Amino acid sequence: MTAWRVPLSDLEVTDGDLAAVVDTYRSGWLTMGPETERLEETFAQYVGAAHSIAVTNGTAALHLTCAATGLGPGDEVIVPSLTFVATINAIAYTGARPVFAEIVGLDAPWLSATAAEAAISPRTKAIMTMSYGGHAGDVARIRQLADRHDLLLLEDAAHAAGARLDGRHLGTFGIAGAFSFFSNKNLAVGEGGMVVTHDGALAERLRLLRSHGMTTLTWDRHCGHAASYDVVALGYNYRIDEPRAALGRARLARLDDENRRRHELDIRYRELLGDIDGVGLLQPPVPNLICSHHLFAIVLEEGVDRDRFRGKLADRAVQTSVHYPPVHRFSIYREHAPEMPVTDAYATRSVTLPMFAHMTHEQQDLVVEAVRDAARG
Repeated sequence: MTAWRVPLSDLEVTDGDLAAVVDTYRSGWLTMGPETERLEETFAQYVGAAHSIAVTNGTAALHLTCAATGLGPGDEVIVPSLTFVATINAIAYTGARPVFAEIVGLDAPWLSATAAEAAISPRTKAIMTMSYGGHAGDVARIRQLADRHDLLLLEDAAHAAGARLDGRHLGTFGIAGAFSFFSNKNLAVGEGGMVVTHDGALAERLRLLRSHGMTTLTWDRHCGHAASYDVVALGYNYRIDEPRAALGRARLARLDDENRRRHELDIRYRELLGDIDGVGLLQPPVPNLICSHHLFAIVLEEGVDRDRFRGKLADRAVQTSVHYPPVHRFSIYREHAPEMPVTDAYATRSVTLPMFAHMTHEQQDLVVEAVRDAARG
C-alpha cells in the first residue's frame, strides 16, 4: 500500500467524536432510536428543511427519494452523466429511465439548464441535479425550468453538506435532496445518508419506506408507544444505527469551521496553480455561494497524457483521482446514451487533487510543486 504524503482526502476523528459513539454503546440501544432522532432534528435545522430522514448511506438516500416521489416505469429523469453511478442507479432501481444531459463546460462540470431543457420529453417526470464538488451550478435556473414544465426537481447533494446559495442550503431547492455521509465526504461517519424535504406528506412516505413499510418502529414499541405494527407498503431496510447518528451530530457541530478551512485552501490552490501552463481551473464559486469545497479539480490541456501526469504525482506520494468516469460510457448504460462531447472531454482531462480540512500549507505546497513538475512533461 502506498504511504501517501498527501492523501486525496483524510478524516480527522476527535476525542469528542469517540465519546459520542462510546455513549451510544453504553446506552444499550444501538439500532435507530433517540440519537437518530436528534441528528434528524439538528440536520433539518442546519439546512433549513422542515423534515430530515436519516438513512444507512447516500445511495439509500437517493433511491428512497426516487421511490417515495413515485418514479416508475415509463418515466424519464434528466440527469448529468458526470456523477457517481449511484445517482443514475437510484433512478433505474425504480424502473424509470435516466436521460443524460450535458454539463455547462470544461470549467463548469455541472448539469446545464439549457441541455436539460432540450432533453425534456412528454415522458419526463423529474430532473436530478448533482452539486459537483459543492458548487451550486445551474440549480436556480433548473428550479425555474422544473416549475415551468411541472417537473419534480430532485437533488443529489452528496457533495454539498454546508453549501448555501443566497442563504439557501443546496438540497432544499427541489422537493427532496439526498446527502451522503461516506468517509470521504465533508460530513463523514463511514456509511450514512440523509434525505431532506419541505413536504410533510413526502416525509411521511420516506419514513415509511425506510423501514420495511412498517407503521411503527422498534424504538416506538420499546418506549411503549405501540404494541404492534402493520406493513402498508413495500419498503426497505435503510435504517441508520445509533453510533453513526451520534458521530454525525458531533461532526455536524464543526462542519462550517472545516468548510471555511477548505475555502481557504481553495483560494490558495487558485493562487499557486494559476500560472502553470497546461493546467486549467474550474470556475470559482459565485459570490452568493458558500461552497462546501468537497473537491478541487483541475483540467489538463488537450493532448496531455493524464495517466503519466497522475503517475508523476504518485511518484511524489501525492494521491489524485478522477471525478468521474462518465456513467453514459459504462456498459450497463452505453446502449441508449447520446453523444456528450463536453462531458467526455472533461472526464478524460480532469484530475482531482487532494482536499481536506486539516491539510497543511506544507502538504499543499508539495501538491502544487508536483503539479508544476508534471505539467512540464
